[in-house]
Amino acid sequence: MKILITASEAVPYIKTGGLADVTGTLAVELARARHEVILALPLYQQIDREKWGLELAVDFLGVKMGDSELYGRVWKRKVTAKLTVIFIEYDRYFDRNPIYNDGAKDYYDNGSRFAFLSKAALDACVSLDFCPDIVHANDWQTALMPYYVKTWNFPGGFFDDTACLLSVHNIGYQGHMPSDIMGFIGIQKWQFRDCEFESFGGLNFLKGGIYYADKVTTVSPSYADEILGEPGGSGLSPYLGYRKDDVVGILNGIDTNEWNPKKDKLIPAKFAAEDLSGKAICKADLQKEFGLPVDEKIPLFGLVGRLADQKGLDLLKGCIEELLTWDIQIVLLGSGDPELAAYFGSLPAKFPTKFGSYIGFENRLAHLIEAGSDFFIMPSRYEPCGLNQMYSLAYGTLPIVRATGGLKDTVENYVAGTDKGTGFVFETISVDALKNTIGWAVDTWFNHPKDIAKMQQKALAQDFSWKQAIKQYTAAYKAAQKRRKLWV
Repeated sequence: MKILITASEAVPYIKTGGLADVTGTLAVELARARHEVILALPLYQQIDREKWGLELAVDFLGVKMGDSELYGRVWKRKVTAKLTVIFIEYDRYFDRNPIYNDGAKDYYDNGSRFAFLSKAALDACVSLDFCPDIVHANDWQTALMPYYVKTWNFPGGFFDDTACLLSVHNIGYQGHMPSDIMGFIGIQKWQFRDCEFESFGGLNFLKGGIYYADKVTTVSPSYADEILGEPGGSGLSPYLGYRKDDVVGILNGIDTNEWNPKKDKLIPAKFAAEDLSGKAICKADLQKEFGLPVDEKIPLFGLVGRLADQKGLDLLKGCIEELLTWDIQIVLLGSGDPELAAYFGSLPAKFPTKFGSYIGFENRLAHLIEAGSDFFIMPSRYEPCGLNQMYSLAYGTLPIVRATGGLKDTVENYVAGTDKGTGFVFETISVDALKNTIGWAVDTWFNHPKDIAKMQQKALAQDFSWKQAIKQYTAAYKAAQKRRKLWV
């Protein structure tokens, strides 16, 4: 198939979160599966044209919006015979850093910026004479693409046979915008209704995208179930319910070239299931990195992620000082909420032999924490898919997670005295539930070391590559094409 994937970010070009990991890797994996793929991104200030060898593909791109016409350019990078990445240049919207906000609040014109991206990516396809079988939109930033494909009068009926799939990576972010940009977008008054775009007197980009998409995917089967009800649907469950037969959960894969203890160049020693001596070296190196006593017998807990209540960091804050009176060590890498950052940043001074933190992000440290930790803490309130628990399992690091979304789908709960378990799972969103589950892991470490070894072996044997996901996406694309034929 010919596939156009459009997103607001994708690795390795621009990243603020997991969306970038998924869209960038998915494009590569689909191309490896012999599909012809164009990945469309904004040309942000941070994207270095020389570094990526970008070539000018369209010198003059006229993008007709609802009440105006804007003019940009298109740059491209030919990655493989089957994968091309195009970048939409329009400095008024994209020559900014950071990409979504000014560090304090969202840019006032985000609605216009990403409406333009959605339309410009389609116009670029017309200019490049790339007629996709599938348009794959991602989250609210490109959720208008199905609307444009279905309703816009493109030359020669260019997209008349093109089906649309919308991936919801996090339904908590929906693109709520004031209704006064309807004219710019091109939304007609009759489309400003509850079943399409209208939401509390304004526009909801994601809601409209769900209405017009032929298929809606989420990033794990459990998350697909959760968003069909509340509070998981964040207010959109009734509208998804109308389309429930078209909602599919497809578990993300991980980049097994980058996240692989057998070939990881960012860790001090490589290792595999048959020989874990390299993991012990990584643990010692991790302890040294954070100034902790080097002791292979002490269970070491790692955490990498965004410092936010959604990630359950407030739960950890509520019990961590008690945890640090136990015979354990904890290391943390992350940034986000200023209060949480200040709190966790202050703990090493109070517990210098028990806790280490790095407020910010460094890829080498992320790899070292995944490789060198014995356990990984991920107590999310909700987690559409999650990647870090899969990275952890790939390195034989046992996750401690809440039973939600992709965490529920990827971590098998430990049952003492059996062969079950690749981690420790709890249900209730509470400080005590997290504390007791970490206590359960500590008890297992000291009193059931053979069970820990079994779990590590089982974790290392998991296959989180994109192979299965690509098969499921291909099936979803075909189902979207069938539904497209029913559109009137």
